[in-house]
Order: sequence, then structure tokens, then C-alpha cells
Amino acid sequence: MSRLKDRVAIVSGAAGGIGRAAAVRLAAEGAKIEILDLKDAGEVVNEIRAAGGEVVAQACDVTNQEQIAQVVQAIDARRGRVDILVNNAGLLSGRTPWHQLTYEEMNRYVQVNYLGYFNLSKAVYPLLKKSSHGRIINIASRTYFLANPGQMAYVASKGAVMGMTRVMAKELGGEGITVNALAPGMVATPGTQAHSNEEAFNRVMMNQAIKRRVTPEHFAGLIAFIASDDAEMITGQMILCDGGGYLH
Repeated sequence: MSRLKDRVAIVSGAAGGIGRAAAVRLAAEGAKIEILDLKDAGEVVNEIRAAGGEVVAQACDVTNQEQIAQVVQAIDARRGRVDILVNNAGLLSGRTPWHQLTYEEMNRYVQVNYLGYFNLSKAVYPLLKKSSHGRIINIASRTYFLANPGQMAYVASKGAVMGMTRVMAKELGGEGITVNALAPGMVATPGTQAHSNEEAFNRVMMNQAIKRRVTPEHFAGLIAFIASDDAEMITGQMILCDGGGYLH
């Protein structure tokens, strides 16, 4: 497939999980990939290059505006524009009753999961304006709808992402830039597997309409679609990819 041929895609948090799958899929569809992550992205870089793709990885903390400015400047010098921004870097949810949360814990989720997206989107915006296919894709969460007990910091940060997505979609639509939020359910990533056991995964799966585990690759296909011209009239949306788990 080459529906994204020669388009420039930034994927934050692409060293593993959904971000890694997204970077691999976008590269397979012809995009030139820019990975931003604090973790070592060597494995995904090697995977993309082995398949004939073009990729560069840079270390970047999305809460650090100075670091973001430096890496975006480097991307500008290398590519001259950005067509696709996938905001994925973030903290996974813990389990703490809301009244036991400290200010520092709450602020950390807001800084990474919400303001991290804001910081990177704002820095990349001048490069997106140079594209005729601008796409911002924010990774949100199904927990925004479920309001899971013990996950207030995470849910609140992802709810803020939804608010940001809707406002940006209205403000940027006139410039041909679409902005959407994609919401995974319980996806089988190294991060979620570290926080959950097999019983929890099976319980979630049995509550889904489709009785199969959702993988990062399922989500990567959705990201590639939203990034393509096929989705040029889709904006300001929260799209779930959870096997119908929210239907029960």
C-alpha cells in the first residue's frame, strides 16, 4: 500500500505498544517516520528500515518545550513540512481513589497526557500548515466514557484531550487540517500487560461484542485510515477501537 507515500509523520511514544505499531504501519503505507520518545526506539527503527522504510528517531520529553522546539527544528530542516502528527506518548493509568491522589500525581498526568499533546501540536503546527493533507491524531482512551473508579487522574487527562481535539478541529478545519481522537479499550501492549493479568484481559474480552483481544496492530490500521485522504471529511471525532466493549 502507498496511500501515504512520501508524507511525513511524527509519532510520539513509538518505542513500543500502539505508537510502535502505528509507526510501522504508516511506514508500510509509504510515510517517512519521525519517532519521538524518551525510551530507546532502536528496535522499531530497525524493523522499519529492514522493510525498506525511512525513519529517524529522536529523544524527546513532551513536557519539555525546549526539547520539543529542538527536535521540531531538526525535523523542519530534514523534511520541510509535517503531514501527520500522532500524539501518543503518555502515562498509563494506576489505581488510586481520587481522594488519595496527591497534587503532584494529578499534575503529572495532566502534564504528560494532556499538555504533552498540546505542547507538541503547537510546535508542529507551523509545519502542518505547509501540508495539504494535515492530520493530528490524538490517542485518548475509552475510560473517558467508562469513568473507571480509581483512575481519575488518567481519565481526567484523557477527557482534556477530547476537549482539545474538538476545539482544534473547529479552529483548524479552515486550513484543511483534521483533528481526531482515537480511543483504545484494553489493548495488549507491554504497558497494559505489566499492569494487568490474564484474567483481567479475558474479562474485558468477554464483555466485547467481538470476542478477540484488541492488539496494537488493530489500532494502527485505524490510525493509517484517519491519516489518509479517505478520511478527509472526518474531524473532531472520538473513535473507539475496542471490539464493541462499550456496547455492553
